[in-house]
Amino acid sequence: MARTTLTQIRRDLVAALRGDEQDFTTGSISRGVLILAVPMMLELVFESVFAVVDVFFVARLGAEAVAAVGVTEVFVILIFAGSVGLGAGATAMVARRTGEGDHAAATLAAGQAIFLGVICGCITGVVGVMLAPKLLGWMGASDEVIAIGTPYTTVMLGTSVVIYLLFVINAAFRGAGEAAVAMKVLTVANLINIVLDPCLIFGLGPFPELGLEGAAWATVIGRGTGVAFQIWILVRSSRLHVELRHLVPDPKVLGRLARVSSAAVVQYLLPTGSWIAIIRLLAVFGDAAIAGYTIAWRIGVFVYLPAWGLSNAAATMVGQNLGAKKPDRAERAVWFAGRTALVYLTIPALAFLFIPETLMRFFNTEASVVAIGATLLFVWGLALFPSSHGLVALQGFNGAGDTTTPMIINGVVYWLCQIPIAVLLAFVVGLDERGVLYAVGIAETTLAIISIVLFRRGRWKTKMI
Repeated sequence: MARTTLTQIRRDLVAALRGDEQDFTTGSISRGVLILAVPMMLELVFESVFAVVDVFFVARLGAEAVAAVGVTEVFVILIFAGSVGLGAGATAMVARRTGEGDHAAATLAAGQAIFLGVICGCITGVVGVMLAPKLLGWMGASDEVIAIGTPYTTVMLGTSVVIYLLFVINAAFRGAGEAAVAMKVLTVANLINIVLDPCLIFGLGPFPELGLEGAAWATVIGRGTGVAFQIWILVRSSRLHVELRHLVPDPKVLGRLARVSSAAVVQYLLPTGSWIAIIRLLAVFGDAAIAGYTIAWRIGVFVYLPAWGLSNAAATMVGQNLGAKKPDRAERAVWFAGRTALVYLTIPALAFLFIPETLMRFFNTEASVVAIGATLLFVWGLALFPSSHGLVALQGFNGAGDTTTPMIINGVVYWLCQIPIAVLLAFVVGLDERGVLYAVGIAETTLAIISIVLFRRGRWKTKMI
């Protein structure tokens, strides 16, 4: 019996990595989540590996370089919020049409999402290039950080369209159940990033020594290659065979996509804006506070993003099963994904709780930086346990096309809870930067509890898109 089970698991893993065509509206729920989640988890592991490798090399340039990356990350995360929000709309619409069996409509939805991504990315890029040094100054960066960070920030923000296309097209692949394609794209993109990072930062071999700016160009070249790979797949072999005619604005489809995506964009902008406020509060306590927070945040991303893979799998299952008129199956998929995420996150949570300083010292040995980062990791470790189910539930709303509920949850938690508590603990109670970090953990735990309670009510099952 055990041998049969292991054989089946091995077959499912092979099918997941190959991207074999599957019907996620029938059969085993656990198998469906596994086949979707494995490539999504690997995709995001590669993304998080790059984030950690990037800060590993940048840390060799000094605390000012790390702080420049941390401050720039604020604005890159804003771009991510827009692209992930648009991607959430694309996933929901493509998944719903796929579940209904209307593949032509799914392809059109993907094409319209790409059109919106190009428009948003170009606008953001122009603004980023024009305002790069001012943006760093507005975030309270020191003169040294502004000097070293302006070229890096200009490159990162000026190429926003690459980020939009990478995220939006991969979101459409996931909605169609092609998680393995999205995985392969990000694998290629991030491997190129990782190889080019030290080459362009330190000038290895024939490469120029560009310092911090080299880290930006490594990222752009890697992501740009990923977009080129995406386009090649869409044109030649994808189930979403997008052609130029699908990029011509269709008012009806574009309107639906805009309605779903606009709430999703705001949904992601709310925590991002709160995150910017957190960075701004930490800037009061010096560059070491920002550097410690940045390193710890990237370590957190490394262990947390695979759980996002499970939540994305649940979102696809929800969208496709609602399209197939199977809401109960959609709900069971979410709770199964939540339980699986809890199992996965247990070991990282324990590491954050018991060896946070050890994890920090791998990247930086400055005592002040290590102390601040270790505090955040410890707080995050406490929040990981409830967050396993909360994250999946929140993505379940998005998969159903109910992007408004997560938007409201994020607004309440991050702006009416996190920021006031951070100010209270840091400046009134007198905990300084530690108070800001404690507020982060309180907010993440609160978010998880609210998401789980509201998802159980089931109103998302009647959402029409």
